[in-house]
Amino acid sequence: MYDQQKGSCAMIPKKIHYCWYGGAPLPAKARRCMKSWEKYCPDYEIIQWNEQNTEILQIPYLQWCRKHKKYAFLSDYVRLFVIEAYGGIYFDTDVEIIRSFDPLLSWSAFFGFETDHLINTGIGFGAEAHHPLISQMLDEYQEILQQNPFQVIGCPHLNTGALLKCGLRATGQFQTIGGAAVFPAEYFNPFDPATGHLHLTTKTYSIHWYNASWMSTAKQLRNRVGRPFHRLFGKDYFRKAGD
Repeated sequence: MYDQQKGSCAMIPKKIHYCWYGGAPLPAKARRCMKSWEKYCPDYEIIQWNEQNTEILQIPYLQWCRKHKKYAFLSDYVRLFVIEAYGGIYFDTDVEIIRSFDPLLSWSAFFGFETDHLINTGIGFGAEAHHPLISQMLDEYQEILQQNPFQVIGCPHLNTGALLKCGLRATGQFQTIGGAAVFPAEYFNPFDPATGHLHLTTKTYSIHWYNASWMSTAKQLRNRVGRPFHRLFGKDYFRKAGD
């Protein structure tokens, strides 16, 4: 559909990167998702980034994330670093793919809207090595890296902030910026965690299941319990009920 807008020389390498810190065994849900990577992208190199091979863990912010077991926020930064350095595609371990990503490799980079207003690299993104948009996303962390004490900010706000500076329109619609494609949520984010509804379309490449490993167990349980209320009364039900 968008072939005529692609760069003629762009090629993202066939590498899938993911992050796994803390040393715990991969949970069954993650292993099932990774099986889908092998099924639909059988000729891709799959690379795990962990404490043994991540060369930038000496950065104080990343040391702090490790110490406090904020592995999701550590991964938010590492994923950008490795894609900028080596190129390829990144997935969180709760991303299941349902078709080959080969058609997207001819873009110099691609991203996906999580909502109509936010980009989230955790749901899946890809780029050639040294792509300027990934460099801009890393630059967005400069203020955080210099903080004392450190504070964490969710990657969608940082990812979106970086791309807005490069011309992104936060409309949730397909667009190109800097030779990169930005796809609507139906491509990489058809699952609504608030309601539990899955909205697959003919354009869907993958599903981010929102395992939310960065949340406490109590908050994860509360989110699951709240889904029936969100389905019946809308996503803002609990906020409105508390007004």
